[in-house]
Amino acid sequence: MKLHIGAGTSPIAGWTNVDILPYPGVDAILDVTQGLPFTDVEMIFAEHFLEHLTLADGLRFLADCRRVLNDDGVLRVSTPNLDWVWLTHYKPPTDMTPDEQLLGCLEINRAFHGWGHRFLYNRRMLRSALERSGFRDFVECEYGRSAHAALNGLERHELSDGVPGSPSVLIVEVSGRLAVETGPFDTAIAPYVRDFGTN
Repeated sequence: MKLHIGAGTSPIAGWTNVDILPYPGVDAILDVTQGLPFTDVEMIFAEHFLEHLTLADGLRFLADCRRVLNDDGVLRVSTPNLDWVWLTHYKPPTDMTPDEQLLGCLEINRAFHGWGHRFLYNRRMLRSALERSGFRDFVECEYGRSAHAALNGLERHELSDGVPGSPSVLIVEVSGRLAVETGPFDTAIAPYVRDFGTN
């Protein structure tokens, strides 16, 4: 079984397309924050979906992906890069004209809250969240490219020009199993999980 989470209006043939709304081509209408009712899944693909969950729901979703994937299963996640948003939408106020300050404020708020976004990740946060969810192996990927034939050419969301070292979108594939122990990640993010849990 291969799951396409947040399929929306772009279902993938041969995959189980999952969405909270009954779009044409959706095979399973689910609120994934309530858990994934699947087992022995081979692959999961979630493009521009994770950022629509609160931090708390996102962490639970990633852990649930690890739970339902088989031992060799792969999760491919594509999500906007917070670092790119910051670098391209904002500069120090002293370097900005009054008009740029106005537009910068509007644009960065749109990046955070527009299109139903709830929480944006940078590389470090995404990797930490995936490791804390029980994934061992972490591979950064290019748009539309994968070492796994079934994961090649799946992205449909538009891609913006990146800046050196900061692509506009983070695309990762994770697999393997990592024993999860409470540690610095949990301590550091605990107050933020509460703060971002319902917002």
